[in-house]
Amino acid sequence: MMTVTPLSERCAAVLERAEHACFGISPFNGYFSPARIRHLAAWGLARFERVDFFVPDAPSAFTLEALGYAPERAAWKARRQGRYTRNKVVTALASLGVEDPGERVLGWAELESSGTFTRLHEEGLRRYAEETAFGDACREATAWVLAGRLPRDRRPDAGQVERAVRYFLAELPLFLDTPSIVGTETSVFCYHQPPEVLRRLYAGGLGCRPAAGQGFAVVVPAG
Repeated sequence: MMTVTPLSERCAAVLERAEHACFGISPFNGYFSPARIRHLAAWGLARFERVDFFVPDAPSAFTLEALGYAPERAAWKARRQGRYTRNKVVTALASLGVEDPGERVLGWAELESSGTFTRLHEEGLRRYAEETAFGDACREATAWVLAGRLPRDRRPDAGQVERAVRYFLAELPLFLDTPSIVGTETSVFCYHQPPEVLRRLYAGGLGCRPAAGQGFAVVVPAG
């Protein structure tokens, strides 16, 4: 069983349609154990017509760079952890009887082949460079993520945030219009702990709104 909390009324309506779910599965996050991923997959397959799993493999290098890794080392570690995370998803789906489970994983290679994703990503980069309020919100979300990777008595500095913000901007298209990327009418992005900035995004507070068929839900194990 899962406890599911949509971020807005429109997200609730999208969730009710149960057409498509995109689960965010973060590399380097111990929350996503093999058992947890299988639990999410089993719930998603029972609840939605179709599920995909977003694994931000290559973009994880931006976070590693912000934590002090050289770019080459960061890229290598991101690739290795990305493969490990992808394999956990594929194993979970295969154990649940999903045919061709690898096709249900959206990594950077799959997303880069989508013209829609590329357009949304480039638009996010442009807005980050040109719109102060939007850029501040992206940095806020990034600082929140980095803080969880640092010792409790440390906060990320401006340089670290600027390097790592590219990770958030790489994820942003899936918060805005997953349906256009995967070819569905509606989609719910599912994650267990969203940054506060996403609540503002879905309330229209960042100067842009997700597509009409885009939803977001906080999904955690019940109890």
